[in-house]
Amino acid sequence: MPTDGRKAARRQRAQQEFFLPVLCEAQALLVLVMLAELLVLVLVLADPGAPGFDWSRLALTSLFVQWLVLLSAALLCGLRPWLARLHPGAAGGACCAMVVALTLLATGLTDYLHLVPATPASDLSFGIFNRYLRHGLIALIMSALLLRYFYLQSQWRIQQRAELQARLEALQARIKPHFLFNTLNSIASLVPVDAVRAEQAVLDLSDLFRASLGKAGNLVSWREELALSKRYLRIEQYRLGERLQLDWRVDTIPDDLPIPQLTLQPLLENALIHGVAPRIEGGVIRVEADYKGGEFILCVSNPYDEAAPPRASGGTHQALTNIGARLAALFGPRASLSVDRRDGRHFTCLRYPCARLTQESSAI
Repeated sequence: MPTDGRKAARRQRAQQEFFLPVLCEAQALLVLVMLAELLVLVLVLADPGAPGFDWSRLALTSLFVQWLVLLSAALLCGLRPWLARLHPGAAGGACCAMVVALTLLATGLTDYLHLVPATPASDLSFGIFNRYLRHGLIALIMSALLLRYFYLQSQWRIQQRAELQARLEALQARIKPHFLFNTLNSIASLVPVDAVRAEQAVLDLSDLFRASLGKAGNLVSWREELALSKRYLRIEQYRLGERLQLDWRVDTIPDDLPIPQLTLQPLLENALIHGVAPRIEGGVIRVEADYKGGEFILCVSNPYDEAAPPRASGGTHQALTNIGARLAALFGPRASLSVDRRDGRHFTCLRYPCARLTQESSAI
């Protein structure tokens, strides 16, 4: 049912945005164990009733606290889907209550089984009730501090994602007008010559704009991006005819390789506008791509004349700046975009680390 699907999607999104991390994972458990051991060391060193450093007390207290931490992590991990449906404040309160309850239960169990270390004189003066109170307060304070840290980290990650999404939407918004005007000009020049092809060009344009108006920052497969770019080139082929020639060298690229949507098309558009359209004889646009060692490399080249007068290149610079910014936002500092001229051709190359969508789509 559509309604059930929306509810499931909301639950999944709530779990993804929930401030409590998945405590069953190895990295989270390692952090908790290290923090717990540090707490044990502080408690043993700060005990005013101990005449010296008691290694036995350290070992027994460490065993008690570590088991308590592991049990709490397992409980919170198992109840995380339920906690994610609560208000953050209520979820935090429930987590603290469960940790305190487990602490008091474990304290009572160790007392019953006589597993606690020898009670120092300082504890005897407080009595058994105050020892339970002390353990409960320590558990409450430490769990509250840790949950507060998790909450702040979660809010920071949400803010980072929102800022990244805003950047991507702004960059994509800059691409749309530039893309629209050039494509409409191509169709306008085709209408009086061949109405049937003009109709097909409009259909191709609708597919192109469906992608352009999609969610900013989307990663699509190489197969989809290649098909979209070929639709654009088909529109331009109607206008330029034999002047536009293409050399595809992309056979080794897996179909499911991820690429930011509308990355190849602007590179082809720049190569066509500044390398092929100004030449009476036209030219060859070459597309070369390679994927090895988890890195994708894409180069688009076009002919250029060194003796030709310089052309205004604001659109070129804007498109390349947008693509470079999107790659940096999605793939980090290892992504790059470069421009080079050699052997009578202008090369625009990009590279970024990636994994195939079928293998690590959740990590992309």
